[in-house]
Amino acid sequence: MKFFHALLAFAVAAVLAASPARAVDLSIVSGDTGNGLKVLRGILDQYEKKSGNKVTIIPMPTSTTDQFGQYRLWLAAHNSDIDVYQTDVIWAPQLASQLVDLTAATKDVVAAHFPSIIQSQTVNGKLVALPIFTDAPALYYRKDLLDKYGAKLPGSWSELAATAKLVMDKEREAGHKDIWGFVFQGNAYEGLTCDALEWVMSNGGGQIIEPDGTVSINNPKAAAALDMAKGWVGTIAPPGVLAYQEEESRGVWQTGNAVFMRNWPYAYSLGESEGSPIKGKFDVTTLPPGSGEGARSAATLGGWNLAVSKYSKNPDAAIELVKWVASPEMQKYRALKASYLPTIQALYDDADIAREQPVIPRWKDVFLNAVPRPSNEAKVRYNEVSNAFWTAVHKTLSGEGTAADNLADLEVTLTKLKGAAW
Repeated sequence: MKFFHALLAFAVAAVLAASPARAVDLSIVSGDTGNGLKVLRGILDQYEKKSGNKVTIIPMPTSTTDQFGQYRLWLAAHNSDIDVYQTDVIWAPQLASQLVDLTAATKDVVAAHFPSIIQSQTVNGKLVALPIFTDAPALYYRKDLLDKYGAKLPGSWSELAATAKLVMDKEREAGHKDIWGFVFQGNAYEGLTCDALEWVMSNGGGQIIEPDGTVSINNPKAAAALDMAKGWVGTIAPPGVLAYQEEESRGVWQTGNAVFMRNWPYAYSLGESEGSPIKGKFDVTTLPPGSGEGARSAATLGGWNLAVSKYSKNPDAAIELVKWVASPEMQKYRALKASYLPTIQALYDDADIAREQPVIPRWKDVFLNAVPRPSNEAKVRYNEVSNAFWTAVHKTLSGEGTAADNLADLEVTLTKLKGAAW
């Protein structure tokens, strides 16, 4: 009898050893724009089929500011219901202490990614998030309308304003009463920081905070850039642009009611989708430079990553999920489905992507003009820095004080935030 019991115990142990790991339920938080959540669901469906695990998407508002605020609340509460967070490229220094160190788990895959992006997600020697796509904005333009009126691509912001007004006025005379010259992200949130950094940087006005930590934003070139943008509101841009985020801008653009738009790569495939009123009528180019000494094209570096919460009940499974979504196969899937830009270098030479999404290889020209937001300089205070910056910019665009006065006040605020050192 003892032998039988021992044999039975051995058999049960053997079956358990041969069985796959118990399936787990995971959750991932994402506030993606456009059809991003639909594409993510397609990626997760493939993961579920392969792994046996189940993954629930917890959708968030598309505003990155709202997302970040909610993330901070969940992490502060040690929320164990969230396993994986989709994080903006700027958040790593601020969230690092509550995220799992992925260094060892990803040592077999990190070399395939752009080194600068991996570095942006490394805090004190620890990789806290794995990139899934990168981002840099471009200038979208209606090539059919420019051709119609013999207009050229603008070589500066002032030329953009002039061309936008020319085409807008002529189209309105022809009966297209709802058209505007230019739409962008003018709401008071992180997106305005991105737009305004481009205006300032392209005009030779610096990066808000320089790499050595110096607060540089209070200067005449930065003020001139904001005064320029203020002049667009209500002339070539609708007054409502002061409340626009990415999707509101795209909504006006994709219905055919804008000549130019500043937006991220995701808007390209949506504009070319079946049934889109502007399908085949538009193209993209680099954002224009400002004027004077130091003028250049500037595109704010964006991008999204996946991080594992320290409070996840299933960290090992969560890490494997992150590696799946960030894999070359899934980055290619995302690129083909929605023109998202891969962080894996080899995919820019992929024949399928070049054939089906020819704009992606061309986006390398945009990356050459990419500039980072000062998150590495401001460290854990970046969110406060950005909030103060976009508030000053929004006040200027809204006519609440001059650019010079608002930037002077901003310098005082940032200097106090800095203290002895960032």
